[in-house]
Amino acid sequence: MSAKDIQAQPILRWAGSKKKLLPVLIELAPKQFDRYVEPFAGSACLFFSLQPKLALLGDINKELINTYRQIKRHANKLITALSDMPERSAENFYAVRTTNPDELDSVQRAARFIYLNRFCFNGLYRTNMQGKFNVPFGGIRTGDLPTSLELKSVAKAFQSVSFKSASFETVLSQVKEGDFVYLDPPYSISNRRVFNNYSSDVFGIQNLQILKSELNRLDGEGIPFLLSYGLSKEGLELAKGFRARHALVQRQISGFSANRRKARELLVTNY
Repeated sequence: MSAKDIQAQPILRWAGSKKKLLPVLIELAPKQFDRYVEPFAGSACLFFSLQPKLALLGDINKELINTYRQIKRHANKLITALSDMPERSAENFYAVRTTNPDELDSVQRAARFIYLNRFCFNGLYRTNMQGKFNVPFGGIRTGDLPTSLELKSVAKAFQSVSFKSASFETVLSQVKEGDFVYLDPPYSISNRRVFNNYSSDVFGIQNLQILKSELNRLDGEGIPFLLSYGLSKEGLELAKGFRARHALVQRQISGFSANRRKARELLVTNY
């Protein structure tokens, strides 16, 4: 079997991933559009499901975007770098976590990111106020590193993708007629800092106000968008003036599966 024989799938674990919501998202997505745009890329599970001909994936997480760029440009080098990473153990995990990514080249940096992502607690990306990754080791049941075939299939899917490491509003400034925009922002429930934030910069009320303004702008320019957000006061504010639906999704943040609960997701469209 070659990379051409398998459909690309997300190679990252991602807290808050909408994997379980994909059937609903796919049903709601427009059937035709010229380019897919996602300013909060994360694991990009909807991108991989839709397999668009053209795409722009953006995220404020520079480590994530560097990893995607290295998969696209240097998949073979990244496969080699991953094969040189130490075996999974708590000791090795913390040794890799301590490594300063600024002292690595772009491919090694991507390999470090994938290693920490696969073996950390619940696929979280969280940094301290100094910007250092500080998520603990996830144990022995977090899955293996992606295979060479998986990485090559993702590299193939990425060949028609442009990447942007920037704020969501910067990514959205590049949206044009014919685009379809999918937005899955971090939750900012009552502006509290929660454990699934993946930056030392909390996604707060000001960000939500900017996001609402961007939704209004996209709508005014006739650009279709789909927004997913936790059912909350903040989510309902974002949905005002647009079409909103509810769906149940199982949260993946809890460390113990018995405590994982189904929560209601708000799905907002302007079409």
